[in-house]
Formats: sequence, structure tokens, C-alpha cells
Amino acid sequence: MQIKIFNIPVGADEGAVEEMNHFLRANKIIDIKKELAAMDGNSCWTFCITYMLPNRPAEPDNARLGGSGKVDYKEVLEPTAFERFSQLRKIRKKVAEDEAVPAFAVFTDAELAEMAKLEEITPASLEKIPGIGKKKIEKYGNAFVPAEPKNSDETDRIPNG
Repeated sequence: MQIKIFNIPVGADEGAVEEMNHFLRANKIIDIKKELAAMDGNSCWTFCITYMLPNRPAEPDNARLGGSGKVDYKEVLEPTAFERFSQLRKIRKKVAEDEAVPAFAVFTDAELAEMAKLEEITPASLEKIPGIGKKKIEKYGNAFVPAEPKNSDETDRIPNG
């Protein structure tokens, strides 16, 4: 993650605004905080922008063979596993927003697909999935490990089969 700060004087010419807009269009923006501040007796808007550099994806292994590199998990997973996968993606999105990180930094789609195939999601079962280590489990695992239901009507659990 990167941080960039823009100070734009109130009533500034369009050049300063366009410079910031160009920056915003060129990068993946995670968060913007703005504040009206006084500098040298003049008012200006201060923008603190948290962003990620634009992705320059490496060529997927199967790109040389004519494949797109994307997996359609609806076709790959059983219907019940795909339903769990979809729910896991919603959880991942919320965790990523709360942590201000891209979703793939929490868990990749491939890792979520493997989770969706599990009979039960536990810290021990997560550790067996390639790419998921103890640190990821400690940081994000609790959001994905279903809590014991308080009663049989609990609906927030991830369906496990």
C-alpha cells in the first residue's frame, strides 16, 4: 500500500485538480481522507490517498496455450460448494474493506474454493490449504470459521454440506 498527499488551495486553478484526478484514475484507490486546512494564512484542501500501484499481472501459465487464466468456479465446484464459495466471497469482501486491503490479500479465489469444499471450516482444516499459513489464519481465520450456533435457527453460518 502506498500513500500520496495532495494540497490543493481553495480556488486553485484546474491544473492542480486535474493532476489529482489523473493520479486517481491511474491507481487503485483504497481510501481517501480530506480535510480543510490553513497553510501560510491560506485555506487549502488536503487529500491523503491510500492506494495500490496498478497491477501488472504476470502472464498466466496457460496463456501461452491460449487459455484466459480465469477459472469459472460455478463450473468447477459442485452446486453446494459454489453456494459456500459465494458466501465466503461476501465475508472476504467485508474483511478486506474493514482492513483496507484488496480482497486477494485476505484469501484468493482458489483458497476460497478449497475452503468451500471442506466439510467443516476450522483453523486446522484451513492450514491444509496451499497458500494459507498460520499468520493468515490468525489474522483472518476467525471471520471464516463458523461460530457454534446459539440455536437451530441461526442462519449466518456458512452452510457446510
